[in-house]
Amino acid sequence: MPRFAANLSLLFPELPYLDRFDAAAEAGFAGVEILFPYDVAAKDTRRALVANGLDLVLINAPPPNYTGGTPGYAALPGGQDRFRRDIRRALRFADELRAGRIHIMSGYTRDVAAFDTMVDNLQWAADHAPDRAFTIEPLNPVDQPGYFLDDYDLAARVLDAVDRPNIGLQYDSYHAEVIHGDPLDIWHRFRPHITHAQLGAAPNRSEPAPGRFDALFAAMDNSGYDGWVSAEYHPTTARTQDSLGWMV
Repeated sequence: MPRFAANLSLLFPELPYLDRFDAAAEAGFAGVEILFPYDVAAKDTRRALVANGLDLVLINAPPPNYTGGTPGYAALPGGQDRFRRDIRRALRFADELRAGRIHIMSGYTRDVAAFDTMVDNLQWAADHAPDRAFTIEPLNPVDQPGYFLDDYDLAARVLDAVDRPNIGLQYDSYHAEVIHGDPLDIWHRFRPHITHAQLGAAPNRSEPAPGRFDALFAAMDNSGYDGWVSAEYHPTTARTQDSLGWMV
C-alpha cells in the first residue's frame, strides 16, 4: 500500500489551519502537503509539523503576487525575472519548512513561445537548486481553462526537453481522469516520469469510494513507486475524518 499524505489546503477545511496538522496525524497520515504556505509564518508551520511528527512532502510555486503583476508563471514569455525571484522565495520557504518537493506551476498562456519559455525556466530552477526536487503537473482545462500544461503528453515533452534529474512529473488521478479518461492507464504510460502522486475522484474532485483505486494502488506498488500519494480532494462529509474510508 502506498504512503499516504494529506493535502491540508483541501482536507480538514472544518478546522483552522494550524489545527489541521493535529487532525492529519490523528487520522494516521505521516506526511502533509500545503499548496501555498506563504501567508503563515514559516516558524508556526514548522512548529506544527514537528509537534505531530509530520513530513512536509510538497509546496507549490509561485508564492502570492503581492505586487499585482500580470498573472503567469513558468511558461509566461517575458516573465523570466519574476520567475527567478519567486523561485528564490519559494526555496527559502522550502528550506525553512524542510519541504520535500516544489511543484512549479506553468501559468496561463497560449503564447507560441510558452513551451520554450517553460523549458528554459525549469532548467534554470533545476540548475540553481540542484539538491532540490521539483515537479510539474498537468491541470485539466475544465477546472483551469487556459492553463498551459493541460495534457500529460505535453508534460512528458517538457520534461524530455528539460532533461534534468531533479524535475519530475506530478501525477494526479483526478486531473488524469478528467483530461484522459483512465487514470490507471495514465499511471502506466507515464510512470517513468512520475516522482510524486496525488489522488481525488472525478467528476467532482471528491474522496474516492472505498475500493475504487485498489487497482491503482496495486499498480503503484507493483511499479516500485515508493513516494508519497497525497489525498488532494474536497471532502463531501462535514468531518474530513469521515471521508477516509478509502484508506483501509
